[in-house]
Amino acid sequence: MYRNLKEFFGSERQLTDFNPADIEGYKLHRRKEVSGSTVNRELALLKRMFNLAIDWELFRDLNPVRKVKFFRELNTGTRVVSPEEEKNLLRNAAPYIQDLIRFALNTGLRTGEIFILRWSNVDFEKNILNVFAPKTQKTRAVPINSDARKVLEFWALGRKNEFVFYNFETGKPFVDLKSGFGLACRKAGIDGVTWHTLRHTFASRLVSRGVDIVTVQQLLGHSGVSVTMRYTHTNLDSKHAAVAKLEAFGDTLVTVCTKTQQSKEGLSPNAVLSYNVART
Repeated sequence: MYRNLKEFFGSERQLTDFNPADIEGYKLHRRKEVSGSTVNRELALLKRMFNLAIDWELFRDLNPVRKVKFFRELNTGTRVVSPEEEKNLLRNAAPYIQDLIRFALNTGLRTGEIFILRWSNVDFEKNILNVFAPKTQKTRAVPINSDARKVLEFWALGRKNEFVFYNFETGKPFVDLKSGFGLACRKAGIDGVTWHTLRHTFASRLVSRGVDIVTVQQLLGHSGVSVTMRYTHTNLDSKHAAVAKLEAFGDTLVTVCTKTQQSKEGLSPNAVLSYNVART
């Protein structure tokens, strides 16, 4: 994101030379190339940079990004990985990518949370991960199921430093795995899937199995339940089953009447009034 900003504004531009019109121009320029949500993330980065400059007293004016309106984002659906896609993805991924895919699908962690996960955050005795989320600056407890535990136990055998997952060649934590993941997707013939899709899949699978939305929210570390509600659209089978339970509920409460019985003369005064209002 920073590279895109630098390419448009230049690396030598002074903070005092920025104005809302320039930033609006960047916004419209980038929108021709990427989605509105991507532009919003880049604008948020620029806004954060100005806020830091103000906090550090390197910039003594109002943040120019605050006057630029972000694009509206609509959650019209969330891509998830089907069981068949999961099999194909694992079959075509490198071994270390396979482990991280399994771990993400069973914990729902963001990639940033996975990359900074330390062994001090892993409690094998209680089967709990104490996850620090850079995005919210909060720590939450995420239970470890058997599949996630197998991944952790394997990586514990080759432990080289305080980080759970690391680059085998450098011994340092991963920074970005988009290339390896993208290669696995191409080999598997899967489109529209990113690392974050695994987090969506984790949440959707919980909802489809009847886990209440508040619990899903807490596992994901969302600030509010409204953000988590996007995953309820994948729970159509459960919703159909729920509605179907009402089909026979009123059978014993309904009395079948003839046309004569349904005439106005056979109704009470209050019913006639309701009948006339309805016709009006």
